[in-house]
Amino acid sequence: MIKILLAEDDRDLNRLVCMSLRNAGYEVTSTYDGAEALAALESMRPNMVITDLMMPRVDGFELAEGVKQIDADIPIVFMTARDDKPSQMRGYRIGIDDYVIKPFDTDVLLMRISAILRRARIEEEKCLRIGNLRMSSEERSATVDGEEISLTAREFNLLFKLLSYPKKTFTRSALMEEFWDYDSSATSRTVDVYMAKLREKTSGCDGFEILTVHGLGYKAVLK
Repeated sequence: MIKILLAEDDRDLNRLVCMSLRNAGYEVTSTYDGAEALAALESMRPNMVITDLMMPRVDGFELAEGVKQIDADIPIVFMTARDDKPSQMRGYRIGIDDYVIKPFDTDVLLMRISAILRRARIEEEKCLRIGNLRMSSEERSATVDGEEISLTAREFNLLFKLLSYPKKTFTRSALMEEFWDYDSSATSRTVDVYMAKLREKTSGCDGFEILTVHGLGYKAVLK
């Protein structure tokens, strides 16, 4: 069972989130500040930490830093009323995975948690399976119905990224920055050419399609 460590000093919200998580099938350890959460980490290794930001003794920033020192791969979600850019930037620099603003819908929170855990599992297993496609980032291989498809390193990385974040739109500029780095010859047209090649090479895949988001970029949608 997936184990989640929750740190929230508002007892009513703590109880509500715990109930929602447990009803969704997660095992939850509830704490009421960052110090309690850090102590709990000594006896458990959660699959995720969800924390408020402003708490007594040890706040969410300090807790997140402590979690990353113990295990940099544990996903962290901030759940806070602080809707300011400096706090969000500081959190993402520490390495959090999501920043949820209070008040929030618990169903939406559960969906975001599920998406983060799915990505964490892909990263841990270094393997992705969608329909008849299997991709292994360790082996750098992609197969459809057991038959290997020929992908360049950049094509592989692009496809793995898109499929790791289904429904998420990636702008052409963001893809260029991540996958073409400082290649000054790359343009938005270069991204379009690569996407056309990926569509052609994955035409036999039955579990997804790569869609153009007009004026923005691309996303993968699962069938």
